Amino acid sequence: MNPKLTQQQKQQAHGMIERLAPEKLSAVVGLLEVMLDPFDRALAIADIDDEPVTDEDRRDIEASRAWFQQNPGTPFEQAVAELGLSMEEVTNYKDPS
Repeated sequence: MNPKLTQQQKQQAHGMIERLAPEKLSAVVGLLEVMLDPFDRALAIADIDDEPVTDEDRRDIEASRAWFQQNPGTPFEQAVAELGLSMEEVTNYKDPS
């Protein structure tokens, strides 16, 4: 899909949402909630992390970046296996809610 078209569509959608009456806005929010998968829905309604980044946070972030420059990290499949799960269990997981 054309990224420019997508951005234009998002801007158009935002403009239309801004013009909606409150009762219609709640209907649109309900529709969007149904259209999003559970993970995206949780992200959409999550509180914004507004805590400032501390000097300690910055040091930890830099240490992490430096570590990953020298180490390959752990493949996802290996991490799944170390947790005693199979990739099939992860792939086919259904949220109980």
